[in-house]
Amino acid sequence: MILSKKAQQIQPSITLAITAKAKKMKADGIDVIGFGAGEPDFNTPENIQNAAINAIRQGFTKYTPASGIMELKEAIVDKFNKDNNLNYKTTQIIVSSGAKQSLSNAFLSTLNPGDEVIVPVPYWVSYPELIKLADGVPVFVETSEESGFKYDIEALRSAITEKTKMILLNSPNNPTGTVYTKEELVAIADLAKEKNILILSDEIYEKLLYGNTKHISIASLSEDAYNRTIVINGVSKAYSMTGWRIGYSASSEEIAKLMSNIQSHTTSNPNSIAQYASVEALKGDDAQMITMVSEFKARRDYMVNKINSIEGVSCINPEGAFYVMMNISKIFGKKIDGVEIIDSMSFSEQLLDKAKVAVIPGIGFGVDNYVRFSYATSMDNIQKGLDRVEKFISELK
Repeated sequence: MILSKKAQQIQPSITLAITAKAKKMKADGIDVIGFGAGEPDFNTPENIQNAAINAIRQGFTKYTPASGIMELKEAIVDKFNKDNNLNYKTTQIIVSSGAKQSLSNAFLSTLNPGDEVIVPVPYWVSYPELIKLADGVPVFVETSEESGFKYDIEALRSAITEKTKMILLNSPNNPTGTVYTKEELVAIADLAKEKNILILSDEIYEKLLYGNTKHISIASLSEDAYNRTIVINGVSKAYSMTGWRIGYSASSEEIAKLMSNIQSHTTSNPNSIAQYASVEALKGDDAQMITMVSEFKARRDYMVNKINSIEGVSCINPEGAFYVMMNISKIFGKKIDGVEIIDSMSFSEQLLDKAKVAVIPGIGFGVDNYVRFSYATSMDNIQKGLDRVEKFISELK
């Protein structure tokens, strides 16, 4: 029997594979410190929990409109206006089961077979696979550590062909923590206008910024950028609501209608209780989020300083999200117990086996000279884990 050729071409998530192995080791009683988490280690704020409980008690446990309840759409419209200086109508908002579904809807509603989507390297692991599932072709543009892992505008221009449909942008970025400046976004928006291509802007880490770094949505830069941009966001990261599965998109009414049709035939509405909780997240007290961001900054500062003190490895200081990319290229060729470190996978496997520390191999993000650390774990874990990393690296010969 011949099964789906498209499905067979989809690569499994390296992030999930390493995390699963680490979890199994923990279940077996092994003291593993994991740096793979893509979610805050804080519980969902109590006011949001209470909103969900109230929704259950009031009977809001039935089907909702496929694209989301009006109360949540209105809260999202208000959020865009207040935070991003963007004016949308509720008919331009689609609420989905997580930002990943929002991304999938966006690709499915805009791509035809063979359409190209430009993706910066490093990239979040699911971008290329979601594009391929929508019959699109991911076209990768390399970025450099020296440039802060941001698009070089001339390299971006060179990647555009007659088949290019969309430029993908993720700021703040997973896995690098990069945040684009207004000037950099203007250059990208101008190029998209010149070439008449869409922009997909994934802004899920918008609230996780450190120091004086500011988030600017590319859609807010001009009327043209507004019209050609699909903005993706959600409540998962900012409000520690990863398991609640609520993401949302804002786009032209034409694209939003297509996205709504697609969603109505795939998953229908997102979880009704989580939608009511998300209204409270967007409209209620955000004191815990402020506390969480402050704690993330302290963890980031410690992690960056510690990594850069370890001989043979280094990292840049991320401006947002909660990840650090550690450059391991200088230790390639070294061995531990006879096993040579030749790439990010061999480093990650040996680190987990020998030091009981789980990190994500950079190859999963398209870069083999790096591994990704998440600082969405306790300071105690970060300190102990990085001490183990330092000892492991010192034992390489």
